[in-house]
Formats: sequence, structure tokens, C-alpha cells
Amino acid sequence: MNDLTAVDVLVEPDETTLRRAHAWNARMRESVPDGFALDASHRPHVTTLQRYVRTTDLDHAYGAVQRTLAATDTSTLSYRAVAIAHADWGVPGQGLAVILLRPGPQVLAFQAALLDAITPFTGSGGTAAAFVTDPGESISQSTLDWVDGYVPAQIGPGRYTAHITVGFATLDDLETIEAEPFDAFTVRPAAVAVYRLGNSGAARELLKAWPTPN
Repeated sequence: MNDLTAVDVLVEPDETTLRRAHAWNARMRESVPDGFALDASHRPHVTTLQRYVRTTDLDHAYGAVQRTLAATDTSTLSYRAVAIAHADWGVPGQGLAVILLRPGPQVLAFQAALLDAITPFTGSGGTAAAFVTDPGESISQSTLDWVDGYVPAQIGPGRYTAHITVGFATLDDLETIEAEPFDAFTVRPAAVAVYRLGNSGAARELLKAWPTPN
């Protein structure tokens, strides 16, 4: 369907976390030099909810997010970064590396409230037209399926895998990286935003943002 937009309702993390994400991204690009760099169109972020939203209802979806935020004490939203991990994203010999996060209970409550609020404006079966693409770029089937299946696969305790994506690396390098000690740290929100998605879950285009109190 071409009347859908693939969106990510996400948390933009604090400055300390951004610096750590960029450092990890630089290391991943040593492993896979043509992997993506974290930049203005590949923002480090913590996904809360991904959905296909009917394009004509985007303003209604923004209103739903804003109302949910107004009913949420965002100072209670926090995560604990606990490890570097990876997922097989369909690239032979490579993995998509993330900073793995342990969400607090308030994060899960916020996710549930967002899902309830935004569901009336969502659809399914999005195509590449729902995403931001570069010239000549195709959206991978794994990306299309991930957004469609985000609910229920990534909703609630035991399912939601909170993370910050930091890039592609070879499986051999990831084996070394993941065996190294990891200094855990706390991640806090600087803003909640809605982005239009690109390939591999990249936050490509800012649609709406709400800064959170410091």
C-alpha cells in the first residue's frame, strides 16, 4: 500500500549516550567500512514503537503521541545499557550491532499507552514507498517485515528488546567485541520524537519532536 508511512516513535538519548553510540559506530565501521555512519539521517535512538501509519492520519498520530506524553512523567523513563549484541539482518557474514538496553518498568507502561493511542491510525502491508530511500536503494524484506510484525513481537515484558543500533560489523569481529568487558551506564531521554524510517530501522527523517524536561 502506498498510502502508508513507516514511523518510529522513539526516544532521543542524552548527550553522553550519543557520544558512546558514535564511538561504537566508528568501531563498527572499522570492521565494515561501507556500513552506515550515525549522522543527521541515521540518528542514534531508542525505538519505543514502530508502525505503518496511514499518511493522511499522520497529524492524528502526532496528537496521540503528544497526549500520551502529557500523561507521562518522562523523568521516570530510563534504561540501563548492559552489553553489545547483534542480530542477523540478512547480510552474509555480517551482523547489525546494538547497545543492548534494559528498560525500566515505566518505559514498558509508556510503550503500552503509545500503542493504545496510535493504533486507530495504523495499517499493514507497507511497501518501500512508506520509507525514506536513497537513489537506487531498495528496502530489505527484513525491514518491511519488522515494521509489520513489531506488534506483537516487540511489545511488553519479555518481548521488547530496547537497544541503540550502532552499525554493521563482521561476525568474526563481533565475536571479539561481544566477549570484551562492557561498562554499563544509564540512558535517559532528551526528547521523544516521530521519525520516518529507512532501511534496517534507521531514523531517517524527523517528522515531529517533543523535548523532555532535563
